[in-house]
Amino acid sequence: MNVLIIEDEMLAAERLQLLIKNYDPCIAIQACLDSIEDAVKWLKTKPHPDLLLVDIQLSDGPSFEIFKKVSIQKPVIFTTAYDNYALDAFQLFSIDYILKPITAEALAAAFNKYKKITAAFFPSDYSLLTEQLKENFSNKYRNRFLAKVGQRSFFVKSEEVACFIADNKIVTLLDKSGNRYLINYTLEKLEPLLNPQYFFRLNRKIIVHSNAIEQVKPYYNNRLKLQIKGINPENEIVVSRDRVVDFKLWAET
Repeated sequence: MNVLIIEDEMLAAERLQLLIKNYDPCIAIQACLDSIEDAVKWLKTKPHPDLLLVDIQLSDGPSFEIFKKVSIQKPVIFTTAYDNYALDAFQLFSIDYILKPITAEALAAAFNKYKKITAAFFPSDYSLLTEQLKENFSNKYRNRFLAKVGQRSFFVKSEEVACFIADNKIVTLLDKSGNRYLINYTLEKLEPLLNPQYFFRLNRKIIVHSNAIEQVKPYYNNRLKLQIKGINPENEIVVSRDRVVDFKLWAET
C-alpha cells in the first residue's frame, strides 16, 4: 500500500509516520507534504497513492482546497484537532475522521476499515459509504454518563466530568464540583467512548478532561504532575513516563 501524508505540524507528521510503520512496515510513505500548494503540485505530477492521510487545517488554509484543484479518486483519512469539519470531510472520499492526538488504536482502526472497504468495493464505490460514515461518526462518543450514589442514579454530561478514577475494578466519576459517582465501566471500556479531543488517559488509573486541568508541573523521573478540579492538591495526579510525550502533543493540539 502507498500512502501520502499531508500534515503541516512537524511533530505530528513524524509521529504519524512512526505509527504507520509500527502498524505495518510494508506500507510505503510516498511523501510528507505540509501545505496546499505543495500537495497540489505533487498530486498534479505524481501517480496518486492508494490512501491519503490529510490534516484539515494546513498552514495556507483548509485542506479541502486541495480537492477543489485536483481530482482525487482515492480514499482519504482526515486528521484534525476539531470535530466540526466532519460533515465537510465526508462529502469527499473520506473513509475516516481521526481527532488529534492520533493514537495507535485509532490509526489501526482506520487502516483496518480501509482494508475491509477495499476488499468489498471498487474505488468508484467509496462515495456510497458517505451516509453510513456520517452516522457512525456522530454516534461515536458519549455525551453523558449514568452515575450512581447509593441507590440513586444521575446523568452527568461529559463536559461536567473532571476525571475518571479506577480503584481495582471500581471506577469513580469525579465532576468539576468535586462530587463522586460510581459508574459501570472499566477504564478500558470508557476510552473508546470518550472524545480524545477532550479526554486523555494519564496512567493506568486516571482519565482526565482537559477543562479540569488547572496546573501542570514537572515531576521527578521525567514525569508530569497535574492539579485537577475537585481533587485535593495534596493528592498526586501524575502522568506516567511513557505517556508524557503523547500528553504534551495532546495538550498542544
